[in-house]
Amino acid sequence: MRILVTNDDGIDSIGLHVLARAMCALEGDHEVVVAAPDTEYSGAAAAVGALHLIQPEVRKAHIDDCSAAAIWSVSGPPALCVMFSRLGAFGAPFDLVVSGINPGANVGRAVYHSGTVGAALTARNGRISGVAVSQSVTGFGVEGQGWDEAIVSQQWDSAAEVGKTVVQALLDDLPVDPVVVNINVPDLPLNEIKDWRHAEVGTQPPRSIANATLEPIAGHEGAFSVTMSWGDPIELAPDTDGGAVERGEVAITYLSRFLHDPADEFAPATEALDALLR
Repeated sequence: MRILVTNDDGIDSIGLHVLARAMCALEGDHEVVVAAPDTEYSGAAAAVGALHLIQPEVRKAHIDDCSAAAIWSVSGPPALCVMFSRLGAFGAPFDLVVSGINPGANVGRAVYHSGTVGAALTARNGRISGVAVSQSVTGFGVEGQGWDEAIVSQQWDSAAEVGKTVVQALLDDLPVDPVVVNINVPDLPLNEIKDWRHAEVGTQPPRSIANATLEPIAGHEGAFSVTMSWGDPIELAPDTDGGAVERGEVAITYLSRFLHDPADEFAPATEALDALLR
């Protein structure tokens, strides 16, 4: 099996390095290739960039104590790394994409914006299963991301071990139809994690941006900087992904495809289109 490891925090991220080493320690005959952005692309979701304008570069990179077959940095977001892998830039076809470890839980509406999750979704678009691994940041938890100073004592090995366990099970019996598994792990030593659960994707993260204010930039007429402030942390329902992590549990969610969801309240639009086009 060939495994692509990527992330949205960049090739120098500690979480990526820990995850890559964990993937290289999987049981069985597996080949690991790392292809990650050359800089941070947090919040990039499944964006690949304006392909008619950008000129991506791929360079060889290095991760200490990592036995991956190849390690690359890419001047583009994680979804682009996955797309390039599907098109053969990094050799033979891949069987699985593993993205992370992201500092900050990707739960609730953060799932829509996460580059970590976006890489896994892009894998499924190419008929490959994807796994996204994220870990809460103690005392922070803002919309999926953590500050550098907040992750100094991050329990990376816990998230790596949980991710490795899920990936090993997938590789041992890979689904015929590709899946996206979103894993969120508490920032705790492994022996202090209380449990795990299949969770609902919540409607919000544990803490959100409360407001955004335009501040005039001195000397630049009509130009403004944007000042944002955070709201207070909130307690989430225990059956949601964010609520499970808040309570010291690993949250596992299987992310579905976007599907048409017919609704009666759109009847006026239906009638208007009938009048226009029929």
